[in-house]
Amino acid sequence: MIGAVLAGGRGRRFGGDKLLYKINGRPLILYTIERLETARRIDEIILVASKDNAEKLERLGYRVVVDELLIGPMGGVYTALNLGDAFVVAGDMPLLIPEFIDYIIEEFKNSGKIACVPRWENGYLEPLHAAYSRAFREILEEKIKSGNYALNRAIREANPCYLPIESLPGEWRESFFNVNTREDLGRIQKG
Repeated sequence: MIGAVLAGGRGRRFGGDKLLYKINGRPLILYTIERLETARRIDEIILVASKDNAEKLERLGYRVVVDELLIGPMGGVYTALNLGDAFVVAGDMPLLIPEFIDYIIEEFKNSGKIACVPRWENGYLEPLHAAYSRAFREILEEKIKSGNYALNRAIREANPCYLPIESLPGEWRESFFNVNTREDLGRIQKG
């Protein structure tokens, strides 16, 4: 299973390229990558970047694929799935829980579904902490051609495997944390 890290955002709320912002001397995205790498079911890490930041990200030593679509997360997932089944996360998720990632991948494989996505009781999805099969790319392609870039809608229409978050270990929820502002950095600067 590919571990795909979406790294194409512009970091407007953060005020700059947050993924390369250094925390304790290391770029934020490396915290995400290192956690993803320790998941047993991840075989390879790829970074999905925009043309603008691909070169900078290549310096980190990981394979970088360029999202030519630039339509948000759907384009990143679509690009990653060109390489095979993928567990997709955002590059600004430094507190990933490797055991949770392994659990999702296991559930994905056992379900035989096109996608496996954590879902809150209120119906809110965590699409950037989920496993997708390469076959899901066809559904995304249809949506992209019709100009509908809502990843959540594509997931809901794909009859996925949902993982009810409230029934999972509470400490796994930290895995969903993402950095949007500089104030959010405090959660990892302690480490």
